[in-house]
Amino acid sequence: MPLFKDFRRRSKASSASATTSAAADPSPRTPFSSNGIRHAESFSTLDSSSQSLCNTSPLSTTHNASSPHLQTLSKLNGNGCGLQITPPQRPVPIGSQSSRSSGTGGNGVSPTNMRAPPTSPYAPRVLSISDNSWVHQKVLLVYGQIGDLRQPAFDGTLTISHTSDSFPPISWPVHRSIFKALVHLVPGPNKLRLDFTSSKIPNPTAHMSWISINYLPLVNSPPLQLAIILGSDSDGRFDAVPERASREGNDLEVAIRKFRMAAYLWQSFTAEQMFRNVFGRRCFRFEEEWQPGTLSCRGNNAVQMRNEAKIHIIRCDRTVAELRGLSGAQQNGASSNNNELFDVALDAVKRYFGTRKGQTQYVSALILDSHWDKDTKTITGHTAAGSTNDDIKLALFGSYALQSYPSCLEDVVPAFTDCTRTDTNFIANDNNECGSYWEAANSGIGGHLREIGHMFGCTQQDSGIMGRDYLHLGRTFIVREPYSTRTKSLGSWHCHHSEESSWHRLDALRFRFHPCFRLPSDIPLGSDDSIQVYPVDNGTLLASSPAGIAFIEIFVENSEICRGVLELLNGDTGSINVPKQVAFTESELRQCLPENTKKNKITKLVLHSGSLSTHTVQDFGKLKSKQSIVKLPNGQIGYRGSKLGQYEPSESRLEEVLLECAFIQTKLLVSIKVYHDQCIYGLEFCYEDSTSQVFGNQNVESKCDEFVFDTRRGEILMGFHVKAGLEISGIEILTSLGRKSGIFGNGVETTG
Repeated sequence: MPLFKDFRRRSKASSASATTSAAADPSPRTPFSSNGIRHAESFSTLDSSSQSLCNTSPLSTTHNASSPHLQTLSKLNGNGCGLQITPPQRPVPIGSQSSRSSGTGGNGVSPTNMRAPPTSPYAPRVLSISDNSWVHQKVLLVYGQIGDLRQPAFDGTLTISHTSDSFPPISWPVHRSIFKALVHLVPGPNKLRLDFTSSKIPNPTAHMSWISINYLPLVNSPPLQLAIILGSDSDGRFDAVPERASREGNDLEVAIRKFRMAAYLWQSFTAEQMFRNVFGRRCFRFEEEWQPGTLSCRGNNAVQMRNEAKIHIIRCDRTVAELRGLSGAQQNGASSNNNELFDVALDAVKRYFGTRKGQTQYVSALILDSHWDKDTKTITGHTAAGSTNDDIKLALFGSYALQSYPSCLEDVVPAFTDCTRTDTNFIANDNNECGSYWEAANSGIGGHLREIGHMFGCTQQDSGIMGRDYLHLGRTFIVREPYSTRTKSLGSWHCHHSEESSWHRLDALRFRFHPCFRLPSDIPLGSDDSIQVYPVDNGTLLASSPAGIAFIEIFVENSEICRGVLELLNGDTGSINVPKQVAFTESELRQCLPENTKKNKITKLVLHSGSLSTHTVQDFGKLKSKQSIVKLPNGQIGYRGSKLGQYEPSESRLEEVLLECAFIQTKLLVSIKVYHDQCIYGLEFCYEDSTSQVFGNQNVESKCDEFVFDTRRGEILMGFHVKAGLEISGIEILTSLGRKSGIFGNGVETTG
């Protein structure tokens, strides 16, 4: 009995000690306020390209069974900066946890049910993604380390195998214990085995680990179509040196394989960039079809059927000679024919897809008949252009560097490390960016990706892909860069995140709300995407939109590039957390600017809603000044909003009307007459006492429609939905009872 008393006494002491420890350890703080609302984040865009390896990884550090060693880099740095791993984005009921082991004998394809042997100190450790995570692209970029970086670094080879044999094993180089790899995924769970071998460590076949990744293809977002455009009489061959043409070919079939592989590189790069910007595993998708697989060179001989990106072959109505005659302006500096080649390609794409009015297609097209003319030192049949102004959103690029593209996953590292010098007797060295084959691959694949950015609505930036930073695109997929003929220096030794190409933060924000990047978890968008901006008291501006205000671009004097952004969203959450109304001041906007522009005059704001509609405040100073204050006849104060339409005062007559029903209580507005045809000429506000006010003019040749209010139910005017481009092309009346008049004028051709 004394024994049990002593045991009970010890248990109480232990329990008390544990309780004391728990009380002394406060719960971690979160970036949310007590009501669960996260404060808006602001940042400068002056230098917001890809950050360092330490500070670009996602911010969460949840541990699970797949990451017992994932904090190694964090321990190495004295400032606590290290790679951090995001937990799985959604639970999965199937698949076991990843594991690492060291074993000999057998094929070691999957972990045994017996007790696992001790973990190998050289087992590969994936740092870019957690076990059992969900992704939405077929080719996934992964990176990590071999063992503990506090140990001596090793070079070697990493081989990634599918335990289901759904795709051939592919080997990737390891440099100083760091690896990067592209993983092919099939829909559903993918159990992967990672093997590290090196001649410098004992038992080179014993170091392996496993990871499970779940691939969920997206089918409810519009695809990015891939197309190759040829002349009507083209033989389907592209520029290549004779040795390369004899070794791998330069016909249409080879072009399809290379273009498809480049597209999957765009996708994996962009998906990784979105993840680093804490917007989840989101990216654009491709239209795919069941066909002989080309993503592995081993599948070409075996004719392995796979679901891969479809390449549309489009023949235009111009001959090869005519196509090559349209592009001289681009290299010669003239401007008369600069867009003619793009227009020809756009017409061919429209005819091929047969897009109906109101239906949007996103197309990335390659002109196969681009040709280097060594006599004139120009690339004929080439243009680099992206357009968002039509139902066909087109990104167009030439094929001058196509011979340097990889044609399968096994070719990715060789393509971005091939130092063979460019022979300008046969192929182009565009803008002196293609002195070697690996630099040509960066120029071609990266330059085309930049035009895709234009197609998705991105604008010129001072850094990132839209700032011509695509010349380092290959660093995303390799661990060591070769000598550069462009810079006359050795390439990057480690290819860390800080040295890679990136999408600018502002581009990632646009992608976050673009329909091509939508995830199933995103909140459906409403039809009303209008944005209103008004000045209110004490120098405060008020912006509102039914779709929510996502972010605000800030422009300063002497700069055509956005210099700061006020963000109003919460990471990867749906648009339900985008505020529908936000108030901000000039001082809050200045906090978003970099130090060297904080004192500059703010000239313009561009507001973006959660549905990517925009509203531009062209004169910020005027909007917040006393010129925006209107004194009503009854002594009350009103505020002017920003101007709609783009006509300058010299091209139109300035007119202002104060509705009498707003300050005279006895005035009852009973109807509004709209004078219109393809634009709005005027509005007539009719009152119960048979008087009226006219805003604009009563064009006698135009159509007149009248909208009548239900005054018996107390219905009053609440506002207008305006379609504005160069002029007011359409207008819709909104009432207090939720009624809408429908759009008068032309509500389809122009939006604003």
